[in-house]
Amino acid sequence: MYRVRQLAERTPAGRERYLDLLRALAICLVVVGHWTDVVVVYDSSGHLTVIDALTDLAWARPLTWIFQVIPVFFLVGGFANAASLTNSQARGGNVAEWLLDRSARLIGPTTVLLLTLAVGSLVGRLSGADPVQIRTVVSLLTIPLWFLSAYVAVVGLTPIMYPLHRRVGFLVPLVLLVLVAAGDVGRLLGHGRVSGGNFLFGWLVIHQIGFAWYDALRDRTGRAAGDGLRRLLPRRLPTGRPAAISLLLVGFGGLLLLTVVGPYPVQMITVPGERLDNSSPPSLALLALATLQLGLILLLHRPIERWLRRPRPWRAVIGVNAVVLTVFLWHLSAVLLLVGVLNLVHWLPSAPVGGGTWWALRALWVLALAVVLLPLVTVLGPIEMRTVRRTRHRHREPAGTGRADTARTLLTAIGYAGVVAGLVINTMTPMSAPEPLGLPLGTLVAYLIGAGILRLLRSTRP
Repeated sequence: MYRVRQLAERTPAGRERYLDLLRALAICLVVVGHWTDVVVVYDSSGHLTVIDALTDLAWARPLTWIFQVIPVFFLVGGFANAASLTNSQARGGNVAEWLLDRSARLIGPTTVLLLTLAVGSLVGRLSGADPVQIRTVVSLLTIPLWFLSAYVAVVGLTPIMYPLHRRVGFLVPLVLLVLVAAGDVGRLLGHGRVSGGNFLFGWLVIHQIGFAWYDALRDRTGRAAGDGLRRLLPRRLPTGRPAAISLLLVGFGGLLLLTVVGPYPVQMITVPGERLDNSSPPSLALLALATLQLGLILLLHRPIERWLRRPRPWRAVIGVNAVVLTVFLWHLSAVLLLVGVLNLVHWLPSAPVGGGTWWALRALWVLALAVVLLPLVTVLGPIEMRTVRRTRHRHREPAGTGRADTARTLLTAIGYAGVVAGLVINTMTPMSAPEPLGLPLGTLVAYLIGAGILRLLRSTRP
């Protein structure tokens, strides 16, 4: 608590506290959504099995419009990455050092998760566990990594995409939107592979809008000027009340048109058996939801920013943000631990999905998982907090020769590529694949090489 209070007192006056709240709220809603949706029961043969509550709760699928808040994280990420890159370059920093700083918080906690799962899987395999069962469990525990692979990718592309945004503004997300639409058409026509690029294009659209939000604030404070070309290709997001209401209404109308009238499913998360998936990869329907969320965010910006000037709510936001990635990465491991304990005593309560008893048990289930997650965050959270402190305390950017900077930039890009490739390989590997280490060998090799390069470069700064 002392550390949180200290960070709150040192908060710069000009910090956009609203962004920190949005980041924390987005992750917490995702966690609660997963905990509510994932149901572990005994099947007819007495074995544990995982079912998706939304498969039976068709009426609850529109509620995913509330709990699908990953777009908010990418929106906030775009704003934060643009601000951080701009500040770094203003201090004379280069792209490589900025990328290394941005990777530190993401890579450290993720590496701990992957190594823990690999070691645990190895112990299980040596104890005689079926490698298919090992892979199934690890696949469930690494569900959060699909999001992280996309986010690491857009962070790595920021030094290219933000200058492009500064040049041609909203033309970039417009082109990306067309590519997403083309991918959706391919899926609707039965050519799913055509939509593979949407895994990147969809999230980049939202990330670019975050750039535009940052530029709106930056230009309003007088730190940047517009020229004729920029007036023709606007790059600032309108943030006034009329614009916010318009975005909200357009997003809501688009959602209704695409999901109720059109061919897209109403739910914004993956539900087994559906012909289309709005989140994997992102669809036009998910981007309509992001538009609705953006309008609501802009509408609430000023009153919530004023509220966050109070000490208590701001300390709470700082406390959550200090360990928010740890919470996200380990929240499904808490499910495994709780199920393991309940299974040992042969007491895993269940009820027909959707009934009053089931909802009461769900509330107790979520509360119990929060209790189980707390010690995990207590033990593992300091890893994330240390990386945050180290990056915040770096006020001066190291300088090097042009050739050395080019080499470090190239190695940094290779490191990012390795990390993304490793995470993507894990996501694409079937749950039924017999993986003795739970994780595909390609995941471990690509990820650890990439993470190792990034760590080595951070430790050998000139």
